[in-house]
Amino acid sequence: MQLTGVLSIGLLIAIAFLELDSKGRVVNFDLVKKAKRLLSLWLITTFIYILVQIAYLLDQPITASFDLTVIRSYLTQTSIGKSYLLQIIGIIVVLAISLKKIISTYVALLISLIAITASIFQSHGSTSGHHGLAIGALVIHVIALSFWVGGLFGLTQLGSEHKLIVLPRFSAIALWSAITVALTGAATAWTRLDSISAWQSKYGAITLLKIFLAITLIGFGALHRRWIIKSDFPSVFRLITAEIVVMFSTIFVGSWLSTVNPPDREVVSSPALLLTGLEMPEPPTFSRVLLAYDADGLMLGLLILAVALYIKGVVILSRRGDKWPVGRTIAFALGISAIDFATSGGLGVYSRFAFSNHMLSHMVLGMIAPIGIVLGAPITLALRTLPVGRSEGERGIRGAFIAILHSKLSNFYTHPVVALAIFDGSLFALYFTPLFSNLMQGHSGHFFMSIHFLLAGILFFQVLIGIDPMPRKVPHIVKMIIIFAAMSIHAFFSISLMSASTLLDNGYFALLERPWATDLLADQRLGGAIGWAMGEIPILLALLATFLQWVRQDKKEASRIDRAADRAAAMGEKDDLAIYNQYLAELNRRDNSQ
Repeated sequence: MQLTGVLSIGLLIAIAFLELDSKGRVVNFDLVKKAKRLLSLWLITTFIYILVQIAYLLDQPITASFDLTVIRSYLTQTSIGKSYLLQIIGIIVVLAISLKKIISTYVALLISLIAITASIFQSHGSTSGHHGLAIGALVIHVIALSFWVGGLFGLTQLGSEHKLIVLPRFSAIALWSAITVALTGAATAWTRLDSISAWQSKYGAITLLKIFLAITLIGFGALHRRWIIKSDFPSVFRLITAEIVVMFSTIFVGSWLSTVNPPDREVVSSPALLLTGLEMPEPPTFSRVLLAYDADGLMLGLLILAVALYIKGVVILSRRGDKWPVGRTIAFALGISAIDFATSGGLGVYSRFAFSNHMLSHMVLGMIAPIGIVLGAPITLALRTLPVGRSEGERGIRGAFIAILHSKLSNFYTHPVVALAIFDGSLFALYFTPLFSNLMQGHSGHFFMSIHFLLAGILFFQVLIGIDPMPRKVPHIVKMIIIFAAMSIHAFFSISLMSASTLLDNGYFALLERPWATDLLADQRLGGAIGWAMGEIPILLALLATFLQWVRQDKKEASRIDRAADRAAAMGEKDDLAIYNQYLAELNRRDNSQ
């Protein structure tokens, strides 16, 4: 099941990043047919795997698992079954997507990655120590392995001449993936094998085997990159064949490892540990919140990727002799630091145990960090550094990115009213419905909320004060109206929280049995007050920034008009203003003559 999933993703990677396109349209339909067939096989093997799991759990022959009632109960009433149901839905959606355009291939690839990682949130790592790091490292590990192994398989499915052309591009993907696989594998092993006796267990022995194979793969990758420029055709692909053998071995060892329980840890169970994966921390103080840290592996991985891409972009510009403003880099770094503090830092740790701290984290993610990200101008940096097409008519990654920016969907979401509705309207949908309590129950829910707060904030502030190119130009007066509306809506939301007489978490915080801040309703009202206070300040700063941008634009326009007038005067011609005044004078003369 995992192998067919990785190979399916590999063909999607080949279509999206390795194969040539024609003005954004897919040209290799044979590759699309192969991808569809492998996706169908992935779907079939998933069904078979589910039947095997049911037979294993119920200790019965596999033929007895062909019971629709039992299958439906497994897929809808158990956590692991729900994850496989999500995987099935994802595969079916990808099969339904018409892979005629490169952008649709990006969407299919994203859904496939979600499908293959869905079950990881219910793996052994979800109940081990360092919950956030274990789950996040596993998710990123599988994604990186899919790009590495699947990408290599996709490479082998291209035409003979085209393989040599795209080898450098795949080599870069393989290098990033190899480093990621090694780092996340080490992080996963560290969360599960924290003693010498643990490494001597069966799980530890299989882990050592997997580490050996990973080192072997990285060695092949190094040889690959060294020989790729000056090697002849057969030797390169003998090397690729050897890589495929070792990669497939790694996948099977990883699958074997996922079926073996890690060594038992001496952990004292508690309600807090069962619900959050963390022990109940001491009462929050300034120093404790500042110094506490528990890595959220998935968010940390995304932040590291964002920083690496940003640095790479700045380095590319520097090598070309172009300058990138230091202030933008500093703003981006501050935004990334704020995200890390609100998710993995002390603020992120305490946000899982008290509503007031959760709201504080929410404000940092949705109000403060997005300002730094937006002022860092990552879209502008990407447009200046992304690779272009290799041949005439090929969009390439940069062309696809530009197409996304100018798409109807992007035009819709960047409408100021839509951005406002997502930014403030989603607050009521989240906190005043059962959605909040459901999302607080698991790591995936925490991650979804963090991503939503961050993206909603980035979208809102990008529309208002962004310096990146956008698909629509919003007048400054409209921006100021939107800002005042956001202030009013946010204040109403905060007052609603402060005046609520019932808890919104459906008993989640009560189950934690925390010994501090025991008045849950008072803590919830404190969260409303924090939301009001912290929410107004960034919006006021956005108002000030919008006003300053308006004044600066008017000065630039006035300077432009003056320069145009000077040029016209120097050439003995009339400028636009003089022509307009002459037109008005002519109209006045006609009125007087009548």
